[in-house]
Amino acid sequence: MRSDRLLSIMLLLQTRGQLPASDLADRLEVSVRTIMRDVEALSAAGVPVYTVRGPQGGIALLPGYRTDVTGLTADESRALFVLLSGTAHADLGLGQALGSALRKVMATLPAPHRPDADLASRRILIDPVRWRGTPGPDRPAPDLAAFQQAVLGNRRLRLRYRHGRDNRVHTYTLDPYGLVNKAGVWYLVADHDGEPRLFRTDRALSATVLTQPAQRRDGLELTDVWQALRRRIDDIPAPLAVTARVRDEILAKFLRIHEADLADPTPTNSRAEADGEPGWTRVELRFRSLLAAEALLAFGPDAVVLTPDGLRQALARKAAATAALYAPRQDT
Repeated sequence: MRSDRLLSIMLLLQTRGQLPASDLADRLEVSVRTIMRDVEALSAAGVPVYTVRGPQGGIALLPGYRTDVTGLTADESRALFVLLSGTAHADLGLGQALGSALRKVMATLPAPHRPDADLASRRILIDPVRWRGTPGPDRPAPDLAAFQQAVLGNRRLRLRYRHGRDNRVHTYTLDPYGLVNKAGVWYLVADHDGEPRLFRTDRALSATVLTQPAQRRDGLELTDVWQALRRRIDDIPAPLAVTARVRDEILAKFLRIHEADLADPTPTNSRAEADGEPGWTRVELRFRSLLAAEALLAFGPDAVVLTPDGLRQALARKAAATAALYAPRQDT
């Protein structure tokens, strides 16, 4: 749209000073003639824009004229460019609009803040969708100071880390690409010995920023490495099929917590089919393991597993063991 192009011309002239018409035409992907017509339109609208003829000429704004969003602090500028994952905007058809908006905001930022804002946009990412079968964060937010220093300072990081699968502690020297907040959980995306790895920051026992610069692989940014790692995890099959009936009063909460585990995104009500009692909805789920499916026990009698029998038996054993812990004590 022409209004967008006129604003872009003003912002480019404001931030870069005098520019040749051919340079503006290349940046905005229009002809030089179109640029000259736009300059005439800006002048007619009262914008103090003028042309300078000759080999060193171009188009410029009178000194002191500004159309901006200045007044932002350095932290505020960085905050604007901590982005949601690109797929979130693309899914809404807003990918191009987001890029255009950020270019306009970047052009209007105070010059000293632009490098930090640009770096934040390439090193920090927010992905709001939970992993399949993984509950939300249940620990306090970790101290991210050392992680941020390494990521934004382009430095290597030495990480002493406790793995969740076996509680073993290992020490790694890492080349960070950036930080990702995945549904409230912070992860460090980094190379270890040239291979991409993912580390939950709340499992770090210590993090030390080293003096050596990070040695990332050429041509790769955080979004590239993150997408590859995310697909590697999301593509793990979930072979355990589970059928449950859920009381309608807690159905919304259940679906919110187990959204990533649903085999059918639109569960149907099957009141009389299961046991003749109204007020229940049948839900089909998929879990990676029996252990992961045992999380259903958290809903107590409001979520009843119908199949498989192996999971029903496992839940019964856990429920019995828990009940035994709270049985009345016998006086001796």
